[in-house]
Amino acid sequence: MMSFSREQDAEFRCLSTIQGVSEQRRGRVLAEGHAQTEALRLILVGLFVFTCVACSGGERRFSGRRALAHVKALCEIGPRPVGSKANARAVEYISRTLERHGWQVEVQSFAYSGVPVRNVVGTKGQGPVIIIGAHFDTRPVADKDPADRSLPVVGANDGGSGTAVLLELARVLDKRATDQAQIKLAFFDAEDRGELGGWPWCVGSEHMAKTLANRPAYVIVVDMVGDDDQRIYYEWSSTLWLSEKLWQIADRLGYRQHFIPEHRYSILDDHSSFLQWGMNAALIIDFDYPYWHTRYDTLDKISADSLQRVGDVLETLLEGEPFSSSGVEPGSN
Repeated sequence: MMSFSREQDAEFRCLSTIQGVSEQRRGRVLAEGHAQTEALRLILVGLFVFTCVACSGGERRFSGRRALAHVKALCEIGPRPVGSKANARAVEYISRTLERHGWQVEVQSFAYSGVPVRNVVGTKGQGPVIIIGAHFDTRPVADKDPADRSLPVVGANDGGSGTAVLLELARVLDKRATDQAQIKLAFFDAEDRGELGGWPWCVGSEHMAKTLANRPAYVIVVDMVGDDDQRIYYEWSSTLWLSEKLWQIADRLGYRQHFIPEHRYSILDDHSSFLQWGMNAALIIDFDYPYWHTRYDTLDKISADSLQRVGDVLETLLEGEPFSSSGVEPGSN
């Protein structure tokens, strides 16, 4: 505001030195100048208030940049294969983040082949159960790497991107979602050691699926969604009505170029654990990712815009009409 006052004063001083300008005219100019200054001040105050309100509201919406910061934090922890110290640090990071945003946290601990496995589950709300899941563990070896298959995988996309989307959802989901459903954000361990040392895939999600106290209305699993060149297709084994529901939301949001309503892959992933128990489940995955299970699955391959699109779709679903066209009666289990 001070810079505007100086400019006005300079203008008035300049006007007063012009030969032949009467005191009456000068007074009128000064009065008009002060009126303009006051009007400008009110406009600026109004813009400031509007901007603050808009920013405040925006802070409660999903942010791809915030999600990307979670990917970065997970990458800084390092490769997170099941049973490792880095895996345990990831469990702590996820748990602290959920607690900070008011979620009730449960760590499901068990052992498989003598190795500790830890799922982290955040719960909030009441009503029919909806599970949104992602795995946070990473591949112990880069068995698809073209040159060196001995190194572990950092897992920026495969293990990091889905986890980051869920952690950002934990921040933004409000009563529009949690007054309609009991939402469980499930972070699965031991998904990515399959076919190594006799391990199957999806150990953590299989444990959760078979120990659930209440049958969920549906399960959505998010995996490998951060690729800058994002193309997400229907997955063949997923519950069709649920996939259609998600892709229709994406279409309404203007994301049809990235959520393509065509079948392409049949993939064994954490949603499979729930499907085999007869539950509705769908997978959101961009499997056209050349760095999958290589040492090049790093932060520089991840896009905040890609995370934003997936987060927008899920937030819109959960805060809108999560049970429409699902055949699920609100209030049922």
